[in-house]
Amino acid sequence: MPSTIATSLKLPAELKAAIDEDAKKLGMSSHAYMVKTLADSAERSRLRERFHRDSLNALHDMNETGLGHDWDEVKDYFRKMTEFRAGRGERPVPLVPKKLA
Repeated sequence: MPSTIATSLKLPAELKAAIDEDAKKLGMSSHAYMVKTLADSAERSRLRERFHRDSLNALHDMNETGLGHDWDEVKDYFRKMTEFRAGRGERPVPLVPKKLA
């Protein structure tokens, strides 16, 4: 099987014009832009699927063990992690699951 397969798309004129404009701004050909856009979309779909599966597994584990995280503590942790990654503040201490009410 070849490493690439030719395909054909019929695009509305307005969409093709938008693609051409966006590709030009990025210094890409329209073809490269469309390939990258499709690859990015497929990857996001796989990531969403994995996130969904992981979240169901985490919920199952939480229900089985009764351990989890307080939502306000999680929000605070993410705020601190965002600040740390932006070069402001220290790396926050990872949260430890605790028994939920």
